[in-house]
Amino acid sequence: MPRILVIDDQKGVRAMVAMVLRVNHYDVVEAESGADGLKAFGESAFDAAIVDIFLTDTSGVDVMATIRERVPGFPIVAVSGMTAMDFMGEAPDLDGVVCLQKPFRPNDLLQALREAQAAAGGELPAAV
Repeated sequence: MPRILVIDDQKGVRAMVAMVLRVNHYDVVEAESGADGLKAFGESAFDAAIVDIFLTDTSGVDVMATIRERVPGFPIVAVSGMTAMDFMGEAPDLDGVVCLQKPFRPNDLLQALREAQAAAGGELPAAV
């Protein structure tokens, strides 16, 4: 069962993402801040991460860059309610990060996860 780290400071969004993933047979660890997410990432193995770009305690881009420093090419889906995600291209270590705009449908989330894994050279199972 693939293990996914979900880092989002909005409890409702985090809960919805976790529910969609669990229904589709993913093991999910939730973090409500960038600091909590990085702590969890350092303590456990994950197959991918879903990271909100705009976190209360830090920049989601910084969180993603730290994850990629620790594990180059790690599969990441960046989510945001903002329409412009152009700044992602300005961070070279974030190549292959898949961007997903809120609100999104469950199938969009699952597809983004598969795309992120494929960009990293692997494959997550298709949705059930």
